[in-house]
Amino acid sequence: MSPETLHYLLQGVQNVTWQSLVMIAVGLLLIWLAVKKEYEPLLLLPIGAGAVLANLPLSPMVGEHGALTVLYNMGVGNELFPLLIFVGIGAMTDFGPLLENPKMVLLGGAGQFGIFLTLLLALFLGFNHNQAASIGIIGAIDGPTSIYVSNKLAPELVAPITVAAYSYMSLVPIIMPPIMRALTTAKERAIKMPYTSREISQRTRILFPIIVTIVVGTLVPFATPLIGMLMLGNLMRESKVVERLTGAASNELANIVTLFLGLAIGSTMVGASFINVSTMLILVLGLVAFCLDTVMGVLFGKLMNLFSGGKFNPLIGAAGISAFPMAARVVQREAQRENFDNFILMHAMGANAAGQVASVVAGGVLLALMGAA
Repeated sequence: MSPETLHYLLQGVQNVTWQSLVMIAVGLLLIWLAVKKEYEPLLLLPIGAGAVLANLPLSPMVGEHGALTVLYNMGVGNELFPLLIFVGIGAMTDFGPLLENPKMVLLGGAGQFGIFLTLLLALFLGFNHNQAASIGIIGAIDGPTSIYVSNKLAPELVAPITVAAYSYMSLVPIIMPPIMRALTTAKERAIKMPYTSREISQRTRILFPIIVTIVVGTLVPFATPLIGMLMLGNLMRESKVVERLTGAASNELANIVTLFLGLAIGSTMVGASFINVSTMLILVLGLVAFCLDTVMGVLFGKLMNLFSGGKFNPLIGAAGISAFPMAARVVQREAQRENFDNFILMHAMGANAAGQVASVVAGGVLLALMGAA
């Protein structure tokens, strides 16, 4: 065998770098979290697989015409995938608990404060305005919104921001409880809130997505693509006349796009460009944004507890973030730790649904502030 032949046979081994090995390990970690811990498996498994495939030596999948590159250009580079996922989320979301208890919208707003506080912190650390706004949106705890905003403002940071957003979404059951316990007393966590289910007419349910789209689209035009697709999915659900489309949006479409999106995002985690100081700072700032959102939500919940004369369980404030419906479930679990008979899930679902809308509006506000076209 000639030296030249041997060179061609071993070129894969010769192109292994420590950065690629690190990112393959990260990809395998994400797959392990998805399989073993079941943390957001629909997202973390394809992201992890994409990271592994992208970091294999001389991987043709991330070449100019590689399959993963095609997926990225097809749906991430032009924001198509996040918008299609929002159609599916809208088709799966029941805004009934929010319509029954409209004051929960205040908690949805409070749960977005971390975005703007983290933006200021990112500016202090030396990121420019667009990059800082993109990092701050991780605090929305909403993957599609994070991708959409960062792609508009700082496309060079889409990969670490997306990884941070989805990773922290999957860690909601781990990150939120210690903060909630630290900011509330056992007596506050045990507060029971009776839930009297009030019938919401179909007319109201149909008008809600239409009115929200028109109002938000008029006040925050930059949020129109996100809120429009979210509410389109919800309108299909509530109209009950296009059940086939609703089923397709919430199942086949959402599943296929999630798979493609995960692989495309994972393919951007190429070690040589991903491992740097900025990525580490973004991961830390993303965690800070998440924690600040939870803190502000619980503190606002305590304020509502004060004005209600001690009848409002402040844990519900933590559900004002956008991680729907996982945040609401975590709130319910924490309430039951203090009192097994306590059932505040539907109140938390109302706050959580409000957080879903508020995160989209916050993304639009950021784009408007930064003057994105």
